[in-house]
Amino acid sequence: MNAREEGFLLLTSQLGNPERRCLTTAQLRTLSQRIATADRPAQDRELTAADLKALGYGQEMADRIAALLGETDLLQHYLHKGDRAGCVPLTRVTEGYPVHLRQKLGLDSPGVLWAKGELSILKKPAIALVGSRDISSENAAFAEKAGCACALQGYVLISGNARGADRIAQNACLKAGGQVISIVADELSKQPQRENVLYLSEEGYESAFSSVRALSRNRVIHALAEKVLVAQCSLAKGGTWSGAVHNLKNNWSSVFCFYDGSEAMNRLALWGATLIDMSALSDLAALKDPRTSLF
Repeated sequence: MNAREEGFLLLTSQLGNPERRCLTTAQLRTLSQRIATADRPAQDRELTAADLKALGYGQEMADRIAALLGETDLLQHYLHKGDRAGCVPLTRVTEGYPVHLRQKLGLDSPGVLWAKGELSILKKPAIALVGSRDISSENAAFAEKAGCACALQGYVLISGNARGADRIAQNACLKAGGQVISIVADELSKQPQRENVLYLSEEGYESAFSSVRALSRNRVIHALAEKVLVAQCSLAKGGTWSGAVHNLKNNWSSVFCFYDGSEAMNRLALWGATLIDMSALSDLAALKDPRTSLF
């Protein structure tokens, strides 16, 4: 691991300490921009508080960032512990970091993704399935068929590992012999090692569930996928809605919504999503995005 990779880890992972004030994605973006545009970019060495003040930071923030970068012993302990739990880091500058995230999210992509499972799955074409936790029978059938279709048509399924649509699709995909990328919002280290499954999370492999983490992972789910299938959605509320809306606003990937007649799906269609029925799942490669959006 080189100095740049260690720097991303030190700045963005809690390293087992929930009180550790690591940088947010926005703060990391600002730091990256300031380093890139500095008259004298920092060399391949640890930034000091003086370097950071020269980049325009006040004393308090400069000291905070320098302190984070100085906790190398804590980092080595955390890496060793993570290795024993089967968890490895992929920083934004690590070979093997998902190229789709860098391309679509730029400096807003996660500084570090922690991974547990088969990393080779990241190299394959993928389709995401998102949907409500409390899902109706018709919409659940769509999620199940979507998971099975991904497996049979050579796509990795991406989902958020939540109750309802996510797990229905995941289980169907695995049962049909497919592979799954599961973006979790709870403790990565406690996820079971499963054949054909790769778990990913932000912040750290011991980070507990929070609603903030659950919402943040939506951008990863949508940006990592070539296409996103929406099984069910509530109008103007919930993670499925906010994730789909942010995707449509930012044009991360094509969005296809199950045509269940709901106001939520009709609204997403008005904003650029494509409504599909169950039969469309028979040929996922044929799903085309008209790219007409009110955004």
